Amino acid sequence: MKPVDPRLLRHATASRRFFAVTAAIVLAQTGVIVGFAGALTAALVGAIEGRPLAELWGYVGIAASLALLRGLLIAASERVSARGAAAASLQLRRALVTAVARLGPAWLSQRNSASLALTAGHGLEALDAYFGRYLPQLVATVITLPILIGAMTLADPLSGLTVVLTIPLIPLFMVLIGLATRGVQQKQYRTLGRLAARFADTVEGLGTLKVFGRQHRAADTIETVTRDYKRETMTVLRVSFLSGFALEFLASISVAIIAVTIGFRLLAGDLSLLVGLFVLLLAPEAYLPLRQVGVQFHAASEGVAATEQIFDALDAAHAAVVPDAVTPARGTTLALVGVRVHREGHRSPRVSLSVGPREVVVVSGPSGVGKSSLVAALLGFAEHDGEVRLDGTAVPHARDSVSWAGQQPGLVTGTVGENVALGSTPDAAAIRLALDDAGATDIDPATPLGANGAGLSGGQAQRVAVARALYRARVVGTPFIVLDEPSSALDATTEAHLWATLRREADAGRGVLLVSHRRSARAIADRVVEVDPPREWPGFVAPALVAATNSGNSRASRAVQS
Repeated sequence: MKPVDPRLLRHATASRRFFAVTAAIVLAQTGVIVGFAGALTAALVGAIEGRPLAELWGYVGIAASLALLRGLLIAASERVSARGAAAASLQLRRALVTAVARLGPAWLSQRNSASLALTAGHGLEALDAYFGRYLPQLVATVITLPILIGAMTLADPLSGLTVVLTIPLIPLFMVLIGLATRGVQQKQYRTLGRLAARFADTVEGLGTLKVFGRQHRAADTIETVTRDYKRETMTVLRVSFLSGFALEFLASISVAIIAVTIGFRLLAGDLSLLVGLFVLLLAPEAYLPLRQVGVQFHAASEGVAATEQIFDALDAAHAAVVPDAVTPARGTTLALVGVRVHREGHRSPRVSLSVGPREVVVVSGPSGVGKSSLVAALLGFAEHDGEVRLDGTAVPHARDSVSWAGQQPGLVTGTVGENVALGSTPDAAAIRLALDDAGATDIDPATPLGANGAGLSGGQAQRVAVARALYRARVVGTPFIVLDEPSSALDATTEAHLWATLRREADAGRGVLLVSHRRSARAIADRVVEVDPPREWPGFVAPALVAATNSGNSRASRAVQS
């Protein structure tokens, strides 16, 4: 880790003014240190020489006042540093959220979301030590060290030279120890990320694991990673204690050298007691800033080790050229033009389709053929060639104009009603109507749900997700509804109810894009797009537009675009 990472300061500009205030406080503290050493030396030497007590009380009062002032300045410095750290961490967290939103789901899907969440939470909290303690201490070292060395040199050139010659040993050892610390700290944080990801995956798939009797093996794996994390944490602590000992030892030896030379020169009469005591009081203070930098370096290293993912996101967002999404009015057309989806190292053939107002377009085909990839491209969830167009205008994605429900319901902790109105203003009557139209008349909006919709069956969760899409379309006024296999867990009666609802939505003026392998969906379709795997790609299934069928015509026209 560099002494100051320019990327942190560049992205956390809110902390800069706090550093300016900290620098002013440190400058005042340095003056207090020199003044305190001078006043205390005068008082002690005066007492040794037998001066009247009345003359000494003035020096004692000055020394006591300066000691009190130093305590107040330290408290002020810590308060300012804490506020600066909080402001910097908050700014970085906001920048990360903005960057992820700008990059979109396609970028996020390639990352470990649990590890990224860990970085945004625990990692940025650990950065408080970097901004709140390490950087202020670095500022203090830059200001205090030259002033104290200068004061010692003016009083006793030999002692000043001794400090100049011995003090480079401390940063030298700091660099060597820092290299070791960076390695073990990064390894520890990577293990913590693995632990978070493993735990999240295990919790998410706990039901499946229990069905197949593999929950104990998953628990053993988590325990193994936990032991690795404990072991690496102890390694970090060992390195930290070793570095602290080394820095304290070097500083103590250096101060001892100065003290011994002053003692011999006092005995020889080559140095006055006033000068020798003054220099001896300043010597520990000269080494203290560098020692504290070493201590705070270890306190801050965990936070800095956690920032690589943050910088990846911020740099990627800065480099990305993402035009603003277009939110069209009602009556526009949604189209995929020459879209070729990139998934897991493969690229599908190019695909074109369109959805207009008052239309239901059904995308059909065998399972695994790539129908969902078209929806992912439409919503910006997958990298692709070609264009997504709204009313003829190319856009990066159509999320702002679409109400969408995917194969995974994506329910969150809260009530059913809160899930239906997710991202929109809650309206009890509209929530109830959306649930009824989705075939969920038996579900109470006040029903509480756990993580991932725990508390509902698969079919119920699917209907709640469809109700959310209907609610958003009606309350927000999005001109398109996109549903991906919305009836895969529904019975025939509920499915027919849902198809009737979608037909009514289309007749009311919306465009409906429905991905479904169910033959019954064709009854409400204005056009059917058949998607078949390319025959020349054995073993790989990808989307290809092969038909555009009018629901009133029993014959399909087939055309494959490569």
